[in-house]
Amino acid sequence: MGFSLFARSDKGTPQGGPLSPLLANIYLNELDKELTRRGHHFVRYADDCNIYVKSQRAGERVMRSITHFLEKKLKVKVNPDKTKVGSPLRLKFLGFSLGVDRNGAYTRPANQSQQRVKQALKLLTKRNRGVSLIKMFEEIHQKMRGWLQYYSIGKLANFIHRLDQWLRARIRQYIWKQWKKFKTKVTNLQKLGLSYRDAYVFASTRKGYWRTAHSKTLNYSLTNRKLEHLGLINLSKTLQSIQSD
Repeated sequence: MGFSLFARSDKGTPQGGPLSPLLANIYLNELDKELTRRGHHFVRYADDCNIYVKSQRAGERVMRSITHFLEKKLKVKVNPDKTKVGSPLRLKFLGFSLGVDRNGAYTRPANQSQQRVKQALKLLTKRNRGVSLIKMFEEIHQKMRGWLQYYSIGKLANFIHRLDQWLRARIRQYIWKQWKKFKTKVTNLQKLGLSYRDAYVFASTRKGYWRTAHSKTLNYSLTNRKLEHLGLINLSKTLQSIQSD
């Protein structure tokens, strides 16, 4: 089970402030003692806490008793919208979930965290944004460097590999949209190594932007290496570098 506490905004420290988790840790030390006394396995950071039990029924029983302890003895209100009983493979804690393979349990970015970062990249790479590639690549780098640093303790290489492929397709789509005019497309394709005839034929395509971004021709001309040379972060390489430090 996992729960979060509700704090009124008209008293106490501002939410998100550096003092809040410190005070929460001091005040909820009594909760840690109680969970330890009961023999529960748990993990807590400030007012976010997961308690691990063997079954759904046990989780529901512990949730009721711990909610009673928090509200009656510690005088804090448990947020019912953020309090759930469920599998640790689905519930998240600080953006992480657990996974299991033949080597045992491991941490990974929760599905919600994966979807959230992909949605953020989708907004940054909207084909009608009208910003320069340099600015876009800077924004992507700023966003993803911190994200990768935070989640690098988890198992995420496969997700990052897929995200790399998807992100490059988004960038190819954006570049294709930026070229706009037929003549500009032919000229730029020639600069990328296509013959005039091949560039002319490909520039005449009536496929949509997303299908064009996945075409062999655009993948051949706007290679991964060229996109990286232009400044696009290589997520897989960056993750490997972080994890090897």
